[in-house]
Amino acid sequence: MKIILSTLNAKYIHTNLALRYLKAYSQDSHDIDITEYTIKDPIMNIVSDLHTKKPDILGFSCYIWNIQETIDVIKMLKKIHPNLFIVLGGPEVTYDTADWMQKLPEVDGIVVGEGEETFKQLLDTLHAEGDLENVDGLAYRDEHGEVRMNPKRQKVNLKEVPSPYRFEEDKQELGKRISYIETSRGCPFSCQFCLSSIEVGVRYFDKEKIKEDIMYLMENGAKVLKFVDRTFNISRSYAMDMFQFIIDNHLPGTVFQFEITADIMRPEVIEFLNENAPAGLIRFEIGVQSTNDYTNELVQRKQNFSKLSRTVSMVKEGGKIVQHLDLIAGLPEEDYASFRQTFNDVFAFEVEELQLGFLKLLRGTGLRVQREQFGYIHMDKPPYEILGNNVLTFDEIIRIKQVEDVLEKYWNDHRMDHTIRYLVHNVFETPFDFFQSFGSYWEERGWSRIGHQLEDLFRRLHEFLSTEKPINLTVVQDLMKYDYLKSMKHKPRKPWWGEQWSKKEKSMLLKYVEEHPHMLGESFSSRNLSEKDLHKHTIIEQLSFDLHTYLTSGQLVHQETFMLIHYDQKTNDNHLFTFEADETLQAIKITE
Repeated sequence: MKIILSTLNAKYIHTNLALRYLKAYSQDSHDIDITEYTIKDPIMNIVSDLHTKKPDILGFSCYIWNIQETIDVIKMLKKIHPNLFIVLGGPEVTYDTADWMQKLPEVDGIVVGEGEETFKQLLDTLHAEGDLENVDGLAYRDEHGEVRMNPKRQKVNLKEVPSPYRFEEDKQELGKRISYIETSRGCPFSCQFCLSSIEVGVRYFDKEKIKEDIMYLMENGAKVLKFVDRTFNISRSYAMDMFQFIIDNHLPGTVFQFEITADIMRPEVIEFLNENAPAGLIRFEIGVQSTNDYTNELVQRKQNFSKLSRTVSMVKEGGKIVQHLDLIAGLPEEDYASFRQTFNDVFAFEVEELQLGFLKLLRGTGLRVQREQFGYIHMDKPPYEILGNNVLTFDEIIRIKQVEDVLEKYWNDHRMDHTIRYLVHNVFETPFDFFQSFGSYWEERGWSRIGHQLEDLFRRLHEFLSTEKPINLTVVQDLMKYDYLKSMKHKPRKPWWGEQWSKKEKSMLLKYVEEHPHMLGESFSSRNLSEKDLHKHTIIEQLSFDLHTYLTSGQLVHQETFMLIHYDQKTNDNHLFTFEADETLQAIKITE
């Protein structure tokens, strides 16, 4: 039999771990090929490629992000190859399985839940032309076309599952894709919006084998290793052992990402990481979701925000670990005002990434079952995102989506951190109010439907602020200039705000800097830059406040200063220097 396992990943950089588990578990008895595509690939191209491979059995791994495209592929393939045995698996089809079988007559079977043993037994049975009714964990069609649901299968012993990372054909792609690591299955919590809450208890793989796999992946070029455990730090001793292993054995340039529960993280663990982990080695993904206690109670989510805050703050102070915090808009009884508070509570941490998502009523989750209780309306098709509930209207959801749009562009991409911090602390009442006001303006101008260069983002923020209530736009613009220039590796040809100096003024100013380098400090004077170097590799701007004081203390001192940024071509980096404007202006007699 020619057996192919396939899926449509969300992006090329993703790899499907489930398919590799299935292959590893069955490869002693069956020859299996893995073929991955993306949801952006044309359906005809996918069908054509699979057709040329001539499979007898074709399995697809199904999720909310790929199920619609997968269905299109299946329907087309079945028309071409009516005798092709098509089997599905994955979280999207594990729940409401009988319904999926009824809706998709092209599908011959669905593996429910964990698939390693079920899939292997299915292949064994098909190879022997046996009866599928003996394959536990399988939904199938009998000889009359009737859908049959076999009993559920017992959980596999994870310590006996072979490594899914050792396939020769994967080696060349390891450096280009994310490598997903699974050290456990299950979750100790019962959050009613999450599929992980359905599986009771936590089971672990063999820790020493996992360590061997991590070494193998790194030695073969893997750079990003993402742990998919739902709560990596549920066992303090287990997490500490793995952290120590990674610190001791990591290779340069490797990044490890963990999903942790912050309010159960012990301070001594964070202290250990702050003291021993190299900067940039570890990333934490932390699901906050909501700071509304009643909302968390309704979804059976236990969260101590005080302890969570302690963890996030300690990690941030350590400066070693990048943090990604998640929020979910649309949870039960969290109205617009409550979500505004949640957003402000969490944005106050000012971590590297804040992801704003929207509740999805996933098949199999408690909230989907209880949706009528909270007045939920939602998309009929994946991703089943909510359209409203008893306390949140669709209009309010649209407004929060406007927040999400500019949050991604202006905070998570870190294009102008100093500007945004100044705005949310000194201009707008709260961070949410800034992002909401700007997001609404962004949508009104139609900018959400067009592309943006970096300069466009600065111009558009400046345009928005020009229409807002009276603010010190000069200070904001100066901060925007600093953020823009510091983000560059090379001197920009034409800054977004236009030239501040005439050619004569610029030449006079740079000539003065060349003759008096000491006023910019020893670090600058030691560079021995000629006037030609200054013209070619520096940019200088006059500011309305003392930038150095602001950057070091946060204090805004209104005093005209100069900002000079040198773009070092040897190191491909830039360096900031500031100096007072008064004597320079007097010396070179620049007129207004």
